[in-house]
Amino acid sequence: MSAVLQNLPPVDSTATVPAGLTVSAREPGQERLLTREALSFLAGLHRAFEAVRQDRLAARRERQAAFDAGALPDFRSDTAAIRSGDWQVGPIPKALLDRRVEITGPVDPKMVINALNSGAQCYMADFEDSTSPTWRNLLTGQHALRRAVAGTLDWMAPDGGRHYTLKPQDEQAVLIVRPRGWHLDEKHVAVDGAPMSASLFDAGLFLFHNARALATRDRGPYLYLPKLECMEEAALWNDALAHAERALDLPADSIKVTVLIETLPAAFEMDEILHALRGRIVGLNCGRWDYIFSAIKTLRAHRGRVLPERGQVTMDQPFLRAYSELLVQTCHRRGAHAMGGMAAQIPISGDAAANDAALAKVRADKLREVTAGHDGTWVAHPALIPVARAVFDERMPGPHQHHVTRDEVHVDASDLLAVPRGTITRRGFEDNVEVCVRYLAAWLDGHGCVPIHWLMEDAATAEIARAQLWQWLHHSTRSAAAPHEPGLHLDDGTPVDFALLERALIGLPSKLADRLNLPGASRINEAIGMLDRLTHADELADFLTLPAYARLD
Repeated sequence: MSAVLQNLPPVDSTATVPAGLTVSAREPGQERLLTREALSFLAGLHRAFEAVRQDRLAARRERQAAFDAGALPDFRSDTAAIRSGDWQVGPIPKALLDRRVEITGPVDPKMVINALNSGAQCYMADFEDSTSPTWRNLLTGQHALRRAVAGTLDWMAPDGGRHYTLKPQDEQAVLIVRPRGWHLDEKHVAVDGAPMSASLFDAGLFLFHNARALATRDRGPYLYLPKLECMEEAALWNDALAHAERALDLPADSIKVTVLIETLPAAFEMDEILHALRGRIVGLNCGRWDYIFSAIKTLRAHRGRVLPERGQVTMDQPFLRAYSELLVQTCHRRGAHAMGGMAAQIPISGDAAANDAALAKVRADKLREVTAGHDGTWVAHPALIPVARAVFDERMPGPHQHHVTRDEVHVDASDLLAVPRGTITRRGFEDNVEVCVRYLAAWLDGHGCVPIHWLMEDAATAEIARAQLWQWLHHSTRSAAAPHEPGLHLDDGTPVDFALLERALIGLPSKLADRLNLPGASRINEAIGMLDRLTHADELADFLTLPAYARLD
């Protein structure tokens, strides 16, 4: 991080930490970012909203307990007037009118430069699923974004090779920042003895240092908001951002947001979430990988809702198609963008046929999205930008498709809860084990975005993998004792049980013959142990990253 810090403006060395706030970690030069004024701003956010955040998290636990007791998600009766009302969100700023291709990725300096220079319309700088939240990673990312906004960010390859610099600002992608979700703490910063919300730390520090500069250029500030489950959580964000605007002397509703619909409960409250943020929201996004994970987690206690292996849970499955089409219909009715999901493929070197097949999958996925009425899409690698853009350019000549109202779409609760048919293969079971272990090992080692099997994976894939393993194993072993509910089997007849998991875990190190070259190679055994404990636990952990975060520096 020192190379980044060298380019920051000087700071008053006499600055002190505000009363009641402690920073328990140290990186050289962090006082250039965590100034007294910045820390006071963060402390103000915490004191104003921490009690409400805890209330919202308690409400999540209560709702999940009801689902575990047999209830199913449904549309709310108390908000029917919002769903039927004739209202729209506020105007969309010019910089966000055309979002046909967005690139996403972590916030290290090289990634920030490459993403802003990529030719995509927007870059989602991700402090959440594709960043392992070590203290160093978080501060390095905040420093990189601060310098990028100032136009001074550069990066030199460690071997003295290529020197990376930014294009002129009018040629860069529009910057959108994704903070971590409401459920996460920032353990290194405490206010009045309590850890600070990771959401408010990430968003607050970015806004404090960059909001005015971005507003001056009509380029923001813009945020992507993750993991929301209900309108009350959206309202909490709205109140927190209004507080930030007042503290930073910004116009009301100038901080614009896009919300990821990536939890099953949120799919039943799309109108309500738009309404709660209607002065500042510009769109919703189909965060489909986390959505699949959430479907497993939310319905974890329901034996009749066990999903097949994740490779078979594709967007043409009825429950995912209903979710996507409802999002388009809802957004366009309210004057908001309906953003499509991620293409995680990365170029396959040395195998032209395999690379062509991968790109064909990307084209088909983007054609499905643009045909459904989406206004833009995500890619994980710059090489996919021309592929995605070509599809959207052909089918979407204007900046968006708000005129595609999808009035013919009729989605009810049963559509969103439909269980896809499919199987569990040995390869699918073992692939879940491998992907989860490899990603978790890399995450523990500070890498949040990891290439696995020619896909750029983030935490969402690992979450699906370990949640499916838990779901399969627990429903299989529990139901095996009940004659009327036979246990689960692989498609070859092998019982799905903990012996199958043990064999997969024991065989994994030898399967990873090149393990010394893998990200996080030194922590693979630790990751194996964590997955073993998580899958044996009586209750499915809400998030893989919660116990893993305790192991990070």
